[in-house]
Amino acid sequence: MTIGWYPGHMNKARKDITKAIKSVDAVMEIVDARLPAASANPLLAAIIGSTPCLRVLNKADLADPLITAHWMQYFQQHGIRAVALDKSRTARIRDLGNLCQREFRKPGKHLFRLMIVGIPNVGKSTLLNILLDRKIARVGNEPAVTKASQEYKLSDQVILVDTPGMLWPKIEDQDAAYRLAASGAIKNTAIEFEDIALFSVNFLREHYPALLQARYQLSTLPEHSPDILAAIAHRCGCLRKGGVDYVKVAEILIKDLRAGKIGPVSFEKPLLIQKTTAQVNETQA
Repeated sequence: MTIGWYPGHMNKARKDITKAIKSVDAVMEIVDARLPAASANPLLAAIIGSTPCLRVLNKADLADPLITAHWMQYFQQHGIRAVALDKSRTARIRDLGNLCQREFRKPGKHLFRLMIVGIPNVGKSTLLNILLDRKIARVGNEPAVTKASQEYKLSDQVILVDTPGMLWPKIEDQDAAYRLAASGAIKNTAIEFEDIALFSVNFLREHYPALLQARYQLSTLPEHSPDILAAIAHRCGCLRKGGVDYVKVAEILIKDLRAGKIGPVSFEKPLLIQKTTAQVNETQA
């Protein structure tokens, strides 16, 4: 299947961000630590332009810590200011406003306006609630909870501009689209759980077989992804008259994966992105 999801409010969000970027001093882009490249909106890069930006790799507790360390090295080598966080690191989250001021504040300017951007379901609302030390933004497991831009006073000197999660109209790289779907960035009604589950099982079998076996208590891993999904279905009781209930077992696996119950998993390595970029450049040459 071809994956894409771009409801009307995202087009409005794009226009709002394009307008608001002119009045902010810096941007804090929230990405998913499990897929820092796929969860970085290329439209935002064009809109942000030369505005200083801090990239926050959120949900780092759900990602493979070794690969996250590689990503931090990659960003440093490419001159991108980045930090890795999760919602348990409240002190570091509450210091984000100060960090951005120290890095990006222009001398002599009293008021510092900081825009928070990111694709759906990267945990932007959770970070905002911690930053402000009160429940302002509604948090949900489904993407597109925030649908309108809001401004909040972080201190006498810092104004936070929160924006809705925004994807882009057409996701050209469908491998990246599957990674986004597996992470929860694309609304469930826009995907087929069985398709995403097979993609995820294939990825886990190749990169994290021990975690997959341990979570579902599988003595061995079958060679093919559909057979692995069927084995998980038997372990989880996802059976129906005539065989396996693939829809039910697919939903269980995807929910487990998104919640980190399978273990810390990263869908992307810097080397993968470098190879993909090189292939795209060769195709366009």
